[in-house]
Amino acid sequence: MKLSDCVSVLADPKSRRTCFYSLFPTAALLCVVFFLGSAFIATDYKEKLSRWDLADSMHSGCTKCENSSRQEVADSMQNTNSTKCENQCSPDGSEALPRGIVSKTSNLGMRPLWGFPKEKLKSSVNLFTVAVGIKQKELVHKMVKKFLSSDFVVMLFHYDGNVDGWKDLDWNNHVIHVSAINQTKWWFAKRFLHPDIVAEYSYIFLWDEDLGVDNFNPKRYVSVVEDEGLEISQPGLDSTKSEVHHLITVRGRRSFVHRRAYKPPGSGQGCDDNSTAPPCTGWIEVMAPVFSKAAWRCVWYMIQNDLIHGWGLDMQLGYCAQGDRTKNVGVVDSEFIVHHGLPTLGRSDEKNKTSLSTYSHTPETKNTTGLEAKATSKPNAMNFRYEVRRQSYIELEMFKQRWEKAVEEDECWTDPTKSQ
Repeated sequence: MKLSDCVSVLADPKSRRTCFYSLFPTAALLCVVFFLGSAFIATDYKEKLSRWDLADSMHSGCTKCENSSRQEVADSMQNTNSTKCENQCSPDGSEALPRGIVSKTSNLGMRPLWGFPKEKLKSSVNLFTVAVGIKQKELVHKMVKKFLSSDFVVMLFHYDGNVDGWKDLDWNNHVIHVSAINQTKWWFAKRFLHPDIVAEYSYIFLWDEDLGVDNFNPKRYVSVVEDEGLEISQPGLDSTKSEVHHLITVRGRRSFVHRRAYKPPGSGQGCDDNSTAPPCTGWIEVMAPVFSKAAWRCVWYMIQNDLIHGWGLDMQLGYCAQGDRTKNVGVVDSEFIVHHGLPTLGRSDEKNKTSLSTYSHTPETKNTTGLEAKATSKPNAMNFRYEVRRQSYIELEMFKQRWEKAVEEDECWTDPTKSQ
């Protein structure tokens, strides 16, 4: 029956029931269409809402890259074939560049002014750095020759400003020279050894100049620390010829590596198999430290920009050991050195008298703490070495205070050594 016929017979009571029966299938079909359409619209709406929520979470810092821009998020939403933004981990400041042109790291390899080498330059995988003065030229010469012959990149930090005095040595043009009057190796390291600059080097050596290397082979040393899994290390000291300050640094004659010292309790702290803290274990001295690339990234951040003597760092280096400091920090016995213990910075010669008073101290004490006021007092012109030592102790106390304050204020930090 047609719809028009049904309407025309509605007045007939007998025909009404027949008309309603004919309308029922049509009404049911319309209802099904309505509900299906509503479900599709609701699903689409919920999907949009979930995308909006995702965008909000990305902007609230829930993505891997904290610096993703709003435009990057919007662009990623348009790409239905991918759920990740390809540029979300671009280095800060490089967002305006195509990712393929971004060079994230550098190195200390030297390049020719023009042309390209016919053979690919051999890439050095380790870095040796040392703070030097011309008076220790002979010791430094022996060190540099050994490290260059082992395919290290070598960088000299000239604290006395005398760069020309090394020109007679055949390796002079093959090393990097950085000069700054009366600055320590930690001052140089903080400014010239940023982790992104030395990221291509597996191990970074940061040594003093007063070391004898007659019984030291750099290649064999690196092989040992790799095999032993040492992230932070130093060569052992020949106790018969060295100035020794801590028992753990003395070379063991029956081992390749040792990680702890043994000392009976007496006037000082005792060390045994149950010891878990420096200087009994998880500790090295800082006259000849060697850091893995990962450990150095951590250590660089711990070096304080204004505390140039580095005192206090040794007790906290274990936090950068990439795990258990009692296992990942150690002294290599098979490759050992001599520590001559020669005073360098602050020696009382005429040249240093002027430069030390000019660069190391300032008469102004306004707005300084008690420790800083002591450090800025005028030194005795005849005893600069004493003043350098006094400054080191002052900086040690300042570093301790900063560490304690940082631990107290950082509610999110948990001391990993408590579980070791």
